[in-house]
Amino acid sequence: MSETSPRLRAELDGVPAYKPGKPAAAGGPKAYKLSSNENPYPPLPGVLETALAAAGSFNRYPDLACTALVAEIASRFGVPASHVATGTGSVGVAQQLLQSTAGPGDEVIYAWRSFEAYPIITRISGARPVEVPLTADEGHDLDAMAEAITERTRLIFVCNPNNPTGTVIRRAELERFLDRVPPEVLVVLDEAYREFIRDTEVPDGVELYRERPNVCVLRTFSKAYGLAGLRVGFAIAHEPVAAALRKTAVPFGVSQLAQDAAVASLRAEDELLGRVGSLVAERERVLATLTGQGWTVAETHANFVWLRLGERTLDFAAACEAAGVVIRPFAGEGVRVTIGESEGNDLFLQTAAAFRKEL
Repeated sequence: MSETSPRLRAELDGVPAYKPGKPAAAGGPKAYKLSSNENPYPPLPGVLETALAAAGSFNRYPDLACTALVAEIASRFGVPASHVATGTGSVGVAQQLLQSTAGPGDEVIYAWRSFEAYPIITRISGARPVEVPLTADEGHDLDAMAEAITERTRLIFVCNPNNPTGTVIRRAELERFLDRVPPEVLVVLDEAYREFIRDTEVPDGVELYRERPNVCVLRTFSKAYGLAGLRVGFAIAHEPVAAALRKTAVPFGVSQLAQDAAVASLRAEDELLGRVGSLVAERERVLATLTGQGWTVAETHANFVWLRLGERTLDFAAACEAAGVVIRPFAGEGVRVTIGESEGNDLFLQTAAAFRKEL
């Protein structure tokens, strides 16, 4: 047998593997998974029944164009159906955006630390990632990001709220930034956690997209809507971008079960708002308790909190796991902790209080 391997793309040598949130250990005492920003609630009313009905047609391909879902999204957001494109979660759509805009020799700008898929999908496309450090208060440095734009820049990711810090960009500063971006550069407003925002000064990206052809908005059904396991997200963008997304989509990538469940979820938004309100209230309780313990915590507008722990990051994650709570560490930087069931949140807060005394 030959020892020669098939020739693979050299760009893959520098691509890190995506690290999902660690699951809770099976077979032991009950543990709470606060590592993946999942919604702790079950599917919204009517969604499970809709999904089960769709499961009876697994022998058929799903609707390639996601017709019903696209129509529902277009109606919900007041946009033309031709401006909507779907994909396998917002990260799947983000990868389609890179396939549509960037290749070898091109540059993609984003804040860092931000969503860890950005460097992965950028390198897979062959483009060069340009990572702009966060400010001291864990937010986007939009001035530095604007200054990083060159003639090779093809796409800019703006994660609002930012994952994993939870910080937001308010309207005036975001509009100033958008005014500085050349019209040929696509700005992607990644709003996976939009539903958890309560600050009225944080703009809805869909409103910004309407007057700006180079703005694309990413949304997902994985977080607030609780469909993380079904992998369905979407983009709202002007026709040239949306059309390119449809060209680069994996054929039949969004299952019929996911399409039907997403439509049912959009139609259950009254219940959704109540659940999100409860999670936001729990987030504020967790944030206030951490502050009271003496932690310096960035003001979060998502369904998680961020603690910058530096070299103690893995120690803290291990302490949480020993207490029955699995969180998401970023070695040498900090931890992201999802707002989950109150019992799990309480275990996390108890661990944080004890760990704080050791610092």
